[in-house]
Amino acid sequence: MLQCRDDVLFYTKMLVRIKSIVNTSGEKEIAQTLYSLIASLPYFQQNPSFLTNASTIDDEVERYNVMAFVKGTKEASGRTVILMGHIDTVGIDDYNQLESVACEPDQLREAMLQEELPEEIRKHVESEDWLFGRGALDMKSGIAGHFYLLKHYAEHPEELTGNLVFLAECDEEDRSHGILSALKQLKAWKDQHQFDYIAAINADFVAPRYPGDPNRYIYKGTVGKLLPAFYITGAETHVGACFEGLDPNFLAAELTRQLSYNPELCNSAQGEITVPPVSLKQTDFKPAYSVQTALSAYVYYNMLVYTWTPKEVLEKLKRQAEIAFDNALSAFGQRYREYCRLSGEPPSGIPWRTRVFTYEEMNKLLLSEHGQHFAQHMAQFKQQLLLLDRSLDLRMYAARVVEEAWKWMKDKSPAMILFFASLYSPRVELTGKNRKEQRLIEAVDGAVAEIRHQYEHPIQVKPFFPYISDMSFVSLSDDEEAIQTETANNPAWKSKLHVDYQDIRDLDVPVINIGPYGHDAHKKYERMEITYSLSIVPNLTNLVIRRLLAPLGSDDL
Repeated sequence: MLQCRDDVLFYTKMLVRIKSIVNTSGEKEIAQTLYSLIASLPYFQQNPSFLTNASTIDDEVERYNVMAFVKGTKEASGRTVILMGHIDTVGIDDYNQLESVACEPDQLREAMLQEELPEEIRKHVESEDWLFGRGALDMKSGIAGHFYLLKHYAEHPEELTGNLVFLAECDEEDRSHGILSALKQLKAWKDQHQFDYIAAINADFVAPRYPGDPNRYIYKGTVGKLLPAFYITGAETHVGACFEGLDPNFLAAELTRQLSYNPELCNSAQGEITVPPVSLKQTDFKPAYSVQTALSAYVYYNMLVYTWTPKEVLEKLKRQAEIAFDNALSAFGQRYREYCRLSGEPPSGIPWRTRVFTYEEMNKLLLSEHGQHFAQHMAQFKQQLLLLDRSLDLRMYAARVVEEAWKWMKDKSPAMILFFASLYSPRVELTGKNRKEQRLIEAVDGAVAEIRHQYEHPIQVKPFFPYISDMSFVSLSDDEEAIQTETANNPAWKSKLHVDYQDIRDLDVPVINIGPYGHDAHKKYERMEITYSLSIVPNLTNLVIRRLLAPLGSDDL
């Protein structure tokens, strides 16, 4: 066992003290600190080209990835393991009166001791085995553990067969510019140094899956995430004659009732099941108060997948949206007829019908009706929208593009337009379908079996990391048709959103997650268990590395 606890704790606290909130200058600061720390090691002073502080690509924010590698001298080999993790965090507004010490673990602990706290949290504050602070769990302790291993092998390359790459990427908490940019460098190193990337080990946090859960989890592969959105148009009317129009908010409400918490939209695989969709935003586009109903509404949902492709998701959601539209019109008709009965007014027919289009379907219709004039207009509109406000939220940017396209529709009767409003984080399945995957699974199982007796809680290996992470961008389980469906239905594609999926296919490395354990990531009481996170996790990771890089048939494990 590596005696690493105190060193990794020191590096964790050092990193937590840097307020590296995503989309702020702190991302640049922490990258520079980490770069300087690695550059100070004798190995990298002798091999400066083995270390880089690389700026992100196609990004509106100045920030950097820190990347380094060690070449083992025990035996020459191209086999290479990637250690990866992110250096940015979410914000600290939720700390309220403790915001000033949110990134100072020791001071935060002292301040929390003076507060009224839930019993479990007070126990952890008073314990020497828990560290509080923004990023302590998610995931600077993971980065600290990876740095410790990089440093260890930089000092002892004679112990290493093969090569070890260290990747500390920025912008994981927003749009993954970091990992998407790092792919270029990883590909360059592959060509320059003949690296054969056989596995990637991410160090994102793990947490209990249910109340009282005693397990610590290792995950193979990762869940995928889509952000399906609907631009919903109605038929405007004065509120004094409400039945003469159709409120898009009424349609949106019925759509959310149909989609949110719907078990039919849970994806099951390998004994696991995703949580169902839930709405993340629901609004309309009225700029100010008036007694006219809204012209349009906008809603988007979180959607997690294990095996469903973007094409399958669109098909399922379009069907659910048609059901919601039918139900909304049925309820409208029932209420209208009851109102007519009560008021004595004669009822008339309802002029609307269910209409649901995907963005790709609408786009093809408009191109057939308006040709290149429409295509040129939309290209110019997207660029003007970018220039007008580069800070415009990606999800709102996508909605504005759909809104502009809708203006070209000849039939503007109520409709729902279904599209993807954000970055797609692809699912990654690890099933043992090839030798690389088989060897990674064997290495993980063997390492867990070797170390589990040295820790009091059970360590379980499960499929699919359950949270969104940069693991999605080092391997790709979707085929080309699935990716084309996603991009064709993303209004921001190639304007505000850029992803080189070929880079992911070229890397194509199986990935697992061995990360720190704790509670309340992204919350005020974010905390990390020291024994597991700073001792067991680095040693477990090291055992996996040694098993992966050992020559086939070797006893040197």
